[in-house]
Amino acid sequence: MRFRSFVFDQGDQQIPVSIVPMTQADAELTNLPPMWQTSWTSEYLSAERFEKYAAKVGDELIALGAYEILNNSLVVHIVYMEAQPESNPNLDGGKPKYTGIGRLMIAYGIKLSIDNGFAGDVVLEAKTTELARHYEKDFGAVPLPIFDTSAPRYLIADEAAKRIFFTYLA
Repeated sequence: MRFRSFVFDQGDQQIPVSIVPMTQADAELTNLPPMWQTSWTSEYLSAERFEKYAAKVGDELIALGAYEILNNSLVVHIVYMEAQPESNPNLDGGKPKYTGIGRLMIAYGIKLSIDNGFAGDVVLEAKTTELARHYEKDFGAVPLPIFDTSAPRYLIADEAAKRIFFTYLA
Protein backbone atom coordinates (compact mmCIF):
# COMPACT_ATOMS: atom_id res chain seq x y z
CA MET A 1 0.00 0.00 0.00
CA ARG A 2 1.11 3.54 -0.67
CA PHE A 3 -0.13 7.05 0.01
CA ARG A 4 -2.16 8.34 -2.95
CA SER A 5 -3.02 12.05 -2.87
CA PHE A 6 -6.20 13.38 -4.45
CA VAL A 7 -8.87 16.08 -4.26
CA PHE A 8 -12.26 16.44 -5.92
CA ASP A 9 -13.15 18.73 -8.82
CA GLN A 10 -16.46 20.58 -9.23
CA GLY A 11 -17.97 17.44 -10.79
CA ASP A 12 -17.04 15.46 -7.65
CA GLN A 13 -14.45 13.46 -9.60
CA GLN A 14 -11.19 12.41 -7.90
CA ILE A 15 -8.23 14.34 -9.25
CA PRO A 16 -4.68 13.08 -8.55
CA VAL A 17 -2.44 15.48 -6.64
CA SER A 18 1.33 15.49 -6.24
CA ILE A 19 2.77 16.74 -2.96
CA VAL A 20 6.31 18.01 -3.28
CA PRO A 21 8.65 20.21 -1.23
CA MET A 22 7.61 23.86 -1.61
CA THR A 23 9.93 25.96 -3.73
CA GLN A 24 10.59 29.70 -3.50
CA ALA A 25 8.65 30.10 -6.76
CA ASP A 26 5.64 28.38 -5.12
CA ALA A 27 5.85 30.76 -2.15
CA GLU A 28 6.10 33.80 -4.44
CA LEU A 29 2.91 32.79 -6.27
CA THR A 30 0.99 33.61 -3.07
CA ASN A 31 1.89 37.29 -3.59
CA LEU A 32 0.49 37.48 -7.13
CA PRO A 33 -3.13 37.80 -8.26
CA PRO A 34 -5.27 36.04 -7.39
CA MET A 35 -3.95 36.80 -3.91
CA TRP A 36 -3.74 34.06 -1.32
CA GLN A 37 -4.94 34.68 2.21
CA THR A 38 -1.33 34.64 3.48
CA SER A 39 2.03 35.46 1.94
CA TRP A 40 4.15 32.33 2.14
CA THR A 41 7.24 34.52 1.77
CA SER A 42 6.60 35.98 5.23
CA GLU A 43 9.34 35.70 7.83
CA TYR A 44 7.23 33.33 9.95
CA LEU A 45 6.40 30.86 7.17
CA SER A 46 9.92 31.07 5.77
CA ALA A 47 11.36 29.67 9.00
CA GLU A 48 13.71 26.78 8.33
CA ARG A 49 12.33 24.73 11.22
CA PHE A 50 9.18 24.07 9.17
CA GLU A 51 8.89 21.51 6.43
CA LYS A 52 6.85 23.11 3.67
CA TYR A 53 5.03 21.24 0.92
CA ALA A 54 3.13 22.21 -2.20
CA ALA A 55 0.10 20.27 -3.43
CA LYS A 56 -0.29 20.43 -7.20
CA VAL A 57 -2.67 19.26 -9.88
CA GLY A 58 -0.27 19.02 -12.80
CA ASP A 59 1.59 22.34 -12.65
CA GLU A 60 -1.26 24.14 -10.86
CA LEU A 61 -0.50 25.02 -7.23
CA ILE A 62 -3.63 24.18 -5.22
CA ALA A 63 -2.36 24.24 -1.62
CA LEU A 64 0.59 24.81 0.65
CA GLY A 65 1.29 23.28 4.04
CA ALA A 66 3.87 24.01 6.73
CA TYR A 67 4.65 21.23 9.20
CA GLU A 68 6.83 21.07 12.28
CA ILE A 69 8.22 17.72 13.43
CA LEU A 70 8.02 17.82 17.25
CA ASN A 71 10.32 14.98 18.32
CA ASN A 72 9.95 15.79 22.02
CA SER A 73 6.17 15.58 21.78
CA LEU A 74 6.00 12.71 19.27
CA VAL A 75 3.61 14.61 17.02
CA VAL A 76 3.63 16.64 13.86
CA HIS A 77 2.39 20.19 14.28
CA ILE A 78 0.47 21.41 11.26
CA VAL A 79 1.66 24.99 11.51
CA TYR A 80 -0.35 26.35 8.63
CA MET A 81 -2.17 25.11 5.55
CA GLU A 82 -3.92 27.04 2.85
CA ALA A 83 -5.81 26.33 -0.36
CA GLN A 84 -5.45 28.35 -3.54
CA PRO A 85 -7.83 31.34 -3.76
CA GLU A 86 -10.12 29.57 -6.27
CA SER A 87 -10.66 26.75 -3.76
CA ASN A 88 -10.58 28.76 -0.54
CA PRO A 89 -14.12 29.40 0.72
CA ASN A 90 -12.86 32.38 2.74
CA LEU A 91 -11.67 34.13 -0.42
CA ASP A 92 -13.76 32.92 -3.33
CA GLY A 93 -17.27 32.73 -1.88
CA GLY A 94 -18.47 30.68 -4.86
CA LYS A 95 -18.21 26.99 -5.59
CA PRO A 96 -14.61 25.90 -4.93
CA LYS A 97 -12.57 24.70 -7.90
CA TYR A 98 -11.33 21.76 -5.78
CA THR A 99 -12.63 20.30 -2.51
CA GLY A 100 -10.99 18.01 0.01
CA ILE A 101 -7.81 20.08 0.14
CA GLY A 102 -7.80 20.56 3.93
CA ARG A 103 -8.42 16.85 4.54
CA LEU A 104 -5.56 15.99 2.18
CA MET A 105 -3.14 18.39 3.89
CA ILE A 106 -4.09 16.94 7.31
CA ALA A 107 -3.60 13.43 5.92
CA TYR A 108 -0.16 14.48 4.71
CA GLY A 109 0.66 15.65 8.24
CA ILE A 110 -0.44 12.24 9.53
CA LYS A 111 1.82 10.63 6.91
CA LEU A 112 4.75 12.75 8.10
CA SER A 113 3.98 11.68 11.67
CA ILE A 114 4.07 8.00 10.67
CA ASP A 115 7.21 8.50 8.55
CA ASN A 116 8.94 10.03 11.59
CA GLY A 117 8.13 7.06 13.81
CA PHE A 118 5.19 8.65 15.61
CA ALA A 119 1.73 7.10 15.82
CA GLY A 120 0.18 9.34 13.17
CA ASP A 121 -0.70 12.03 15.70
CA VAL A 122 -0.97 15.64 14.56
CA VAL A 123 -1.84 18.89 16.31
CA LEU A 124 -3.18 22.04 14.69
CA GLU A 125 -4.84 25.32 15.56
CA ALA A 126 -8.24 26.44 14.32
CA LYS A 127 -8.11 29.92 12.81
CA THR A 128 -11.87 30.40 13.17
CA THR A 129 -14.70 28.97 15.25
CA GLU A 130 -16.16 27.55 12.03
CA LEU A 131 -12.92 25.65 11.39
CA ALA A 132 -12.87 24.46 15.00
CA ARG A 133 -16.34 22.92 14.58
CA HIS A 134 -15.28 21.43 11.23
CA TYR A 135 -12.17 19.81 12.75
CA GLU A 136 -14.22 18.31 15.57
CA LYS A 137 -17.21 17.15 13.50
CA ASP A 138 -15.54 16.01 10.27
CA PHE A 139 -12.08 14.93 11.43
CA GLY A 140 -12.67 13.73 15.00
CA ALA A 141 -10.27 16.34 16.40
CA VAL A 142 -10.05 16.57 20.19
CA PRO A 143 -9.65 20.00 21.83
CA LEU A 144 -6.40 20.54 23.75
CA PRO A 145 -5.79 22.97 26.60
CA ILE A 146 -5.07 26.44 25.29
CA PHE A 147 -3.28 29.48 26.62
CA ASP A 148 -4.91 32.90 26.91
CA THR A 149 -3.23 34.15 23.75
CA SER A 150 -3.46 31.06 21.58
CA ALA A 151 -6.01 29.87 19.04
CA PRO A 152 -7.99 26.73 19.84
CA ARG A 153 -5.64 23.74 19.53
CA TYR A 154 -6.66 20.26 18.43
CA LEU A 155 -5.22 16.76 18.39
CA ILE A 156 -6.08 14.28 15.66
CA ALA A 157 -4.95 10.84 16.77
CA ASP A 158 -5.83 7.17 17.08
CA GLU A 159 -8.97 6.09 15.18
CA ALA A 160 -9.66 9.60 13.87
CA ALA A 161 -6.18 9.80 12.31
CA LYS A 162 -6.53 6.29 10.88
CA ARG A 163 -9.87 7.10 9.23
CA ILE A 164 -8.37 10.13 7.51
CA PHE A 165 -5.10 8.42 6.55
CA PHE A 166 -6.67 5.20 5.23
CA THR A 167 -8.71 7.27 2.74
CA TYR A 168 -5.48 7.90 0.86
CA LEU A 169 -3.98 4.41 0.86
CA ALA A 170 -4.04 2.42 -2.36
